[in-house]
Amino acid sequence: MDQPLRYARFWLRFAAWLIDALLLAVVELMILLPFIGLLGITVFEGEIDESPVVLLALAGAFAFGAIAIFLLGWIYYAVMESSANQGTLGKMVVGLKVTDLAGNRVTFGKATGRYFGKIFSGLLLSFGYIMAAFTQQKQALHDILAGTLVVEK
Repeated sequence: MDQPLRYARFWLRFAAWLIDALLLAVVELMILLPFIGLLGITVFEGEIDESPVVLLALAGAFAFGAIAIFLLGWIYYAVMESSANQGTLGKMVVGLKVTDLAGNRVTFGKATGRYFGKIFSGLLLSFGYIMAAFTQQKQALHDILAGTLVVEK
């Protein structure tokens, strides 16, 4: 007989998010270091060469870095949450997993929708995240939008 789902408590979800945020920050810093170095070299050499070619190269480098960081977050969350582990490294550490409303593994598409739904959860002082502490199934706004649950393993 299947056991009933135990919805993830708010502070466990927060701990998982914090672990993931720290891991991603380290990887993102490694991605950004060459671009930070590029800016540092141009600043510490004296005046910044304001020629269009140099400014365009700097803008392109930073745009590439920003896009790489955006894609990294999306792929990390969507792949990990739709994998057999059903959760990111942070969720695995604290014993949580992401499921659909029936308790099944989510698809990559559903995990992608959940990831982009976090944009809405972050609006209005992150109220969409805080909702997870008060809703019956402990769902944040992005969980409701994507039709997902975060449950204890």
